[in-house]
Amino acid sequence: MAKQDYYELLGVSRTASADDLKKAYRKLAMQYHPDRNPGDAAAELKFKEISEAYDVLRDDDKRAAYDRFGHAAFEGGGRGGAGGAGGGFDFNFASGFADIFDEVFGEFMGGGRRGGGATSGRGSDLRYNLEISLEDAFAGTTAKIQVASSIVCEACDGSGAEAGSKPVSCPTCSGMGKVRAQQGFFTIERPCPTCGGAGRVIEKPCKVCAGAGRTRQEKTLSVTIPAGVEDGTRIRLTGEGEAGVRGAPAGDLYIFLSIRPHRIFQRDGANIFYRVPIPMTTAALGGQIEVPSIDGSRVKIVIPAGTQTGHQFRLRGKGMSVLRSNQRGDMYVETSVETPVNLTPRQQELLREFDTAGEADQTHPQSSGFFQRVKEFFAGSTPSE
Repeated sequence: MAKQDYYELLGVSRTASADDLKKAYRKLAMQYHPDRNPGDAAAELKFKEISEAYDVLRDDDKRAAYDRFGHAAFEGGGRGGAGGAGGGFDFNFASGFADIFDEVFGEFMGGGRRGGGATSGRGSDLRYNLEISLEDAFAGTTAKIQVASSIVCEACDGSGAEAGSKPVSCPTCSGMGKVRAQQGFFTIERPCPTCGGAGRVIEKPCKVCAGAGRTRQEKTLSVTIPAGVEDGTRIRLTGEGEAGVRGAPAGDLYIFLSIRPHRIFQRDGANIFYRVPIPMTTAALGGQIEVPSIDGSRVKIVIPAGTQTGHQFRLRGKGMSVLRSNQRGDMYVETSVETPVNLTPRQQELLREFDTAGEADQTHPQSSGFFQRVKEFFAGSTPSE
């Protein structure tokens, strides 16, 4: 049976770009992969055919030969069917499949697996929880923290090898950091068991770090906390995480900030809120109070006569700092009128005189209006049986 045209197999035109070919192959490979079609011989054959087609068309030289001579370019070692003009291509599906899989599906597996020795062994990222006060969040601060971490071994300078020696290429994988094992027409690629994927082995390990290239130590770091940070803010210190294995890049340190509850202020974004109790006489007659601000200053507030509980005074620009700017939020002071307690007989007498001397609807308009509405409600309701 004649082979189907490679372009038709992938469902693309003969002018398809490399991206178009990759997208078409990826879609078909996901559809016909043997793992998704267990026991289906037809699907397995289709998967093999589309992989063979993609392996040819993804390579510019092979594609040019195929466009000129068709399947004959790859028959008989590339020497037949087309007057021996094949160019010597040797397509082997079993050995080439791993490379195809790497190219097309590498981004789903962590960005490709080539060059394992170049990037393996990167140090782990670390997390540090730091609690600060609301005042520190307002003004910004510099905090000293101690972190237990792995650092580069000074004895071997991170190489893991004893002084005067150096790592050598792994004899098992020839420095590739990976080995292949064939299963049917699949080629499975795994990290080299000898070097763990590093591509190098150490014949004479460093006595201080036992060949790891790093040692355990507690280090002190200075963390700059900008003004205006909020609870849950994350600060990243690049390269301050665990040291990498044998010279590999270090990880990062992430500082997670939490802000302690304040005994007076409550924060909402850039604004600050708090309640202040005022004497009944001040609320009734009016007066002046002095309140603190988050920046440490004192602010005077004029209380108008007749101020009620829940009245808010807005102090512009007296709130929290806004991150990465010179602006500040506002401060809202809410009054709470305090009812006097532990009155003397004379004070009680004066209050009774006040209660009977004035017109209730003038001195207490809210309560008078409310009870008037209650009276009207009962007057208009039907008596219960």
